[in-house]
Amino acid sequence: MSIVPKITLVGAGPGDPELITLKGIKALESADVILYDALANEELLNYAPVHALKVCVGKRAGKHSLRQENIEKLMVKLAFEKGHVVRLKGGDPYVFGRGHEELEHIQSFGIAVSVVPGISSAIAVPASQNIPVTRRDLSESFWVVTATTKRGTFAQDIRLAAASSATVIILMGLGKLREIVDAFQTLGKGDQSVMIVQNGTLPNEKCVVSSINHIEKLVQEKNIGTPAVIVVGDVVNLHPSIAQQIQATAV
Repeated sequence: MSIVPKITLVGAGPGDPELITLKGIKALESADVILYDALANEELLNYAPVHALKVCVGKRAGKHSLRQENIEKLMVKLAFEKGHVVRLKGGDPYVFGRGHEELEHIQSFGIAVSVVPGISSAIAVPASQNIPVTRRDLSESFWVVTATTKRGTFAQDIRLAAASSATVIILMGLGKLREIVDAFQTLGKGDQSVMIVQNGTLPNEKCVVSSINHIEKLVQEKNIGTPAVIVVGDVVNLHPSIAQQIQATAV
């Protein structure tokens, strides 16, 4: 039987293995190869057939990983050699996931490719802390931004987002926390509430809630690391820890 190459880009969700979609599970169940990111929960590999080849390609800040171009070459090579390749990516493939770059590379070889969206940490992690990214009386929109450009410099879009009244959700931003704080302080928003969640939706998640002026100190004290989601805006005041403080003060 001749091998028919096929590739599926699958969003693994924010971390909790139960937050992958049913369509994503079905793709894993039919895989001959799975190339998975470090941020994709390895429990999801249990859905794969016994014969499936499983390869971790990394893709996590500060950790060893294959270069993007090597991942793309490997996907194509294994599709022709093995058949159905599932590219399992943390969150959603098209939210800072370079999924469309991979899709274009795959299509250039005439290989059938499909995309299974995933739940982005930009929405799921705030929700897991009971924080809505929008609420009519607090925030009518939200920005999802990354703190680092392709060249490794600070993303100026954060300054634009900080100037708005929207909820600002920053992915891959912990390494640029000083610049983020400066962007809000420059606009006189040092008292704005901010939440940072490490390993959101997982059993080992850590969360800190403070103001822009004090968040750096708290991150250091609580040893908050990556991966982390940063949320800035009035909606952070709905966090249960702040609600409890308000109640205690009222008493």
